[in-house]
Amino acid sequence: MVLSGASRLQKNVNNVNALNVFPVPDGDTGTNMNLTMTSGAEELTRRQSAHIGKAAEALSKGLLMGARGNSGVILSQLFRGFAKSVQELEEVNPQQFAAALQKGVDTAYQAVVKPVEGTVLTVAREAAKHATSYARRATDIVDLMQEVLKAGKETLARTPDMLPVLKQVGVVDAGGQGLIFIYEGFVAALTGQAPAADYVPASVQASSDMPGHDHATAQSMLATEDIEHGYCTEFMVKLGSESGKPAGAPFDAIRFRTELEKLGDSLLVVADDELVKIHIHAEHPGDVMNYAMKFGELTRIKIENMREQHSHILQTNEYDPRFAPVSETEEEESEQPKPLQPYGFVAVSAGEGIREIFSSLGVQEIIAGGQTMNPSTEDIVQAIGRVPAQTVFVFPNNSNIVMAARQAKELVEDKTVIVIPSKTIPQGMASLLAFQETASPEDNEEAMAAVLQQIKSGQVTFAVRDTEIDGIAIKEGDYLGIFDGRIVAARPDLLETSKQLLDAMLADGGDIVTILSGEDAETARTEELQAYIGESYPETEIETHDGGQPLYVYLFAVE
Repeated sequence: MVLSGASRLQKNVNNVNALNVFPVPDGDTGTNMNLTMTSGAEELTRRQSAHIGKAAEALSKGLLMGARGNSGVILSQLFRGFAKSVQELEEVNPQQFAAALQKGVDTAYQAVVKPVEGTVLTVAREAAKHATSYARRATDIVDLMQEVLKAGKETLARTPDMLPVLKQVGVVDAGGQGLIFIYEGFVAALTGQAPAADYVPASVQASSDMPGHDHATAQSMLATEDIEHGYCTEFMVKLGSESGKPAGAPFDAIRFRTELEKLGDSLLVVADDELVKIHIHAEHPGDVMNYAMKFGELTRIKIENMREQHSHILQTNEYDPRFAPVSETEEEESEQPKPLQPYGFVAVSAGEGIREIFSSLGVQEIIAGGQTMNPSTEDIVQAIGRVPAQTVFVFPNNSNIVMAARQAKELVEDKTVIVIPSKTIPQGMASLLAFQETASPEDNEEAMAAVLQQIKSGQVTFAVRDTEIDGIAIKEGDYLGIFDGRIVAARPDLLETSKQLLDAMLADGGDIVTILSGEDAETARTEELQAYIGESYPETEIETHDGGQPLYVYLFAVE
């Protein structure tokens, strides 16, 4: 059933993306929900069980770690609540299934700070509400799920009446439509219309496709015999008792990490109340697993011989002279464990220039991402784990990544994680400038969060379809000026659109205007903008940087 739902969504990703209200080229609700659902389906496939509670728990874990964007996080919470409701059940009847749907809705609403009517939450809530009232007279799960789908579709059709912007644009809610596609897949499987075998989960993204992962050049300069820890070891620990076996020892994430650090490097430990995920490069994987077994049962064990892999790489790739061998001094230094600093930073960024700016501001881990590819919860957890600091501040720099960042915070136990809810790149940069090394974590959080309200953010991109928003007629190909999430300009000329946006941003004054030029920006146009600001707002200081961001020709900030 779940695989059928994932398949139905997967086939309709573009249809969901097309429903995003703003006609910008980065509508990604469908993409985020699909990547999240794919992660859940893969986990369920790896941990197949006829026990409904165990199967739901596997799905929940996969969704949780793979959640991307607000829509993905909400989806993961819907099924997280469902899984908790049925965790002890081997089978479910209609009333239990309906109660689980309602538990999922309750869990999702708790995760959203300000729920909005007319969204996926509304669709899920009304569908679950109908399921609860209908469950007593439902003949079986098939009958119930058909009613759930019917109620969901009816609610989806009403979303434009609940959220004015949907009616204005003439679409239903994208997240709600994504959930309906999943429910349609459920019903198709239950009625025998779509066998689960039709769906084969695909990896979310191969590491070789990620920017900056040039394995050939990086690996070719290393001799196989120099690999100290030869086995890439990954597994999970199911905490506590299982199948009648004695409960494991009390789990302390900090102590657990400290002990494993003695056995290898490249260590990653992600834990929640029931499961611990471990990745480590070790010379003796058995020692690692023997220690881990003190706390529970091992599962999903994967051990790869890195020396064997490296030998294969050397046979298929030539040495790259751009990389010089590591000196003995550098090697000795790299082997020394890094002491934990009081503070560290993680930021999400798109564009090499913006990445360099964040690095110059002291950010240790920069996750490539943004509107077009939201990082998953696990991506953020891993980035936090790589920062050698006791307290780590996370800057999502996008409104669609804030929820995933907060979810990642809940999964990290060995560090203090503070999410600064920056919704734009300029907000993130300004917040970092407010950081004080000598201040407490609480004072820094307060100061950096306060800065967010002082920054006006603007973006210039292009329209991918004809529409009308807030009385502004938009034609496909027009340049769009977006001021703090609202479209204020739409013109065929880039310079005129940018000027109109800047006028709106500077209407109430401003001391500093920062321009981040994108990868498609032309130097001549940028210079014209600088001249316009200088002539129209002579008291305003101008800062210009080459951001290199995709899709957005310009990012503006006014302070």
